[in-house]
Amino acid sequence: MNAFIELQGLSVSLAGRPILKELSGNFSGRCIGLLGPNGAGKTTLLQTLLGFHTATTGTARVFGLDVRTEIREIRHQIGYMPESDAFIAGMTAIRFVRMMAELSGLPPEAAMERAHETLFYVGLGEARYRKLGTYSLGMKQMAKLAVSIVHGPHMLILDEPTNGLDPPGRQRMLQLVKEIRDTREINVILSSHLLRDVEECCDEVMIMKDGRIVQYCNLEEQRRANRKFLHIETRGDNSPFLEAVEKLGCECAVEAKTSRIKMVMPETVEIRNLYELAETHAIQIRRLDYKRDSLQGIFMEAMENGNGRL
Repeated sequence: MNAFIELQGLSVSLAGRPILKELSGNFSGRCIGLLGPNGAGKTTLLQTLLGFHTATTGTARVFGLDVRTEIREIRHQIGYMPESDAFIAGMTAIRFVRMMAELSGLPPEAAMERAHETLFYVGLGEARYRKLGTYSLGMKQMAKLAVSIVHGPHMLILDEPTNGLDPPGRQRMLQLVKEIRDTREINVILSSHLLRDVEECCDEVMIMKDGRIVQYCNLEEQRRANRKFLHIETRGDNSPFLEAVEKLGCECAVEAKTSRIKMVMPETVEIRNLYELAETHAIQIRRLDYKRDSLQGIFMEAMENGNGRL
């Protein structure tokens, strides 16, 4: 897969203070999660890709276009959902989204058609003639999403899209993000402080600290690896079962005075093999869990040991 973002020694200083420090790398995931503590440089990186900040040294490319010299062409390719509200409160949603579509380059008739379609898509069809100032927080978040996709961008930047949403609203937003990721020709960057949002939507993750990229990993590969780390609870005499699975190459550890087993499986062993052995040795597997919190572990390790290297 070709990289849609290329960073080449990118550094950015604001008011004489370095914010981004020599970022380099090529990034091609369908949906990339951007993580890091406050002040890590996440928003500055996103705004640099949008042309709001100028590179001090180095550069960045979006779909092969240089942010220093081709920012107008880049902006035509990008949809941006900012963290803060950016509305004209006295305008109706349909007028505002249509206006933003026209500013993105769509002709008036096409902009109006797309505004109707997009507002229905995000669940605001019945409220599209209401003024934005009367919208709830959840509705405003959906309106921002509508603005970001109405012109049919090739890349979508989402800055804290679930910020302030209640659980149903959060699930609705994440479902829309996953639909956009899977059904449209759009690359997504999702910046969030919520690890669960990133883990649910993203296939790759970029972790920043002190203006540097300290970790970049493929979450799908991490998930596949984690499927080999199991917590199992059994009923019955599990000694013959443990002996059999160890012969398959599994590493096992039994918690003292319990029937719970921690197990690491080699690539050649599948879950069904464990159930087959359990049936053979008259053991009941009452519970089986994969290792959890993989992204949390990656994030905490990056915060403790991050040195700015990919």
